[in-house]
Amino acid sequence: MASAGHSCRPVVQIARDRIGRMSISSSKLAAFLPSHRGLVAIVAAFLAGLLLFLLVWSGQRGTSPAVGRATADAPDFAPLPAPMPGAPDGASGMEEPDEEALADRPRLEEVPRPAAPPPSAAPPPTRAPAASAEASMPTPISQPAPRYPQRAMRRRESGTVRVQVEVGADGVPTQVTVAASSQSRDLDRAAIDAVRKWRFRPAQRDGQPVAGTVVVPIDFKL
Repeated sequence: MASAGHSCRPVVQIARDRIGRMSISSSKLAAFLPSHRGLVAIVAAFLAGLLLFLLVWSGQRGTSPAVGRATADAPDFAPLPAPMPGAPDGASGMEEPDEEALADRPRLEEVPRPAAPPPSAAPPPTRAPAASAEASMPTPISQPAPRYPQRAMRRRESGTVRVQVEVGADGVPTQVTVAASSQSRDLDRAAIDAVRKWRFRPAQRDGQPVAGTVVVPIDFKL
């Protein structure tokens, strides 16, 4: 029993300590908690704030539709004028035109355009005149023989001289020149002197005598 009594004492002591600590903490908590009057004041302030909020919210909700109705009832722009009553004669109020008067008025009628004349046939191509026939060459009809120069004979000179003759329409030489020399001045001069005395049948073109040119050879041989 003594041992049981000794074992119970610590338990009781521990319980007492805990109760003492709880009382200390509750006293500290009570120091921080407001009093009864303070709690009543806090609740009253909360209720007053809630009531004020409800009043403001209901006032805004009641005034917003009124603003909308005022705007819809009284627009800023001027309303359009009412349409004029229509006259029985016509929708626009004007007199309808008289059909007989319209029939008497002159009307513009479209006249069909005349058809374009067909293109005229192109004229047949005209042939260009044929080129005139070429003139024939003069032909000698009188040919006196040239004189053999004495000095050329002494020098034993010989050769052929080609003489170019321009013959007029009358068959008489108008200009005589050396076309190809014989390499002897005496023979060339003798050939020119002889051809100047020649007579020719003039060149012919379209049956008419014309001036022409011909080259004749003159041979000098010993």
